[in-house]
Amino acid sequence: MKQSRTQSSTFGFKPASKLLQARIRTASESRGFAVSRLLTHWDEIVGTGVARIARPVDVSYGRKGLGATLTVLTSGPNAPMLEMQREQICEKVNACYGYRAISRIRITQTAPSGFAEGATPFDPAPKPAFSGPDAGTKQAAARQTADVASDDLRAALEALGANVMMKHRTKKDI
Repeated sequence: MKQSRTQSSTFGFKPASKLLQARIRTASESRGFAVSRLLTHWDEIVGTGVARIARPVDVSYGRKGLGATLTVLTSGPNAPMLEMQREQICEKVNACYGYRAISRIRITQTAPSGFAEGATPFDPAPKPAFSGPDAGTKQAAARQTADVASDDLRAALEALGANVMMKHRTKKDI
């Protein structure tokens, strides 16, 4: 019997996230973050409204190890708003951990401008917009699927083909 081997699309290379995962974990654990997801997905965990005005800085554990304190950095005018949302933030962060890891949240204020860079960057980086395939790519995909009888199947194959051709084109440009 022949054994079928599935060929990976990475051609033996590891994704960058896998290579950096151990270093990111070490750096986050040195700041008290046992779950680095709290840092990397802060806006998804607490919501964009809170993520826009605050960011996690440190997790410190007490002497008895029961309940940690999450330190959150914000600017002065936003501290009272964050103070009112303290319980909701604690619940959302504990949901990320999967158990009641955080028992207290300490809010630390800073000046409207940061210490080194001149501004505190609380806004998350904007996500790149997907512009879609250009007209030439769509026409090439339409030529490839012209002999398909079903209209629905042809439309789906055209969209798939255009996206695949665009993906290959952008990889060559890089």
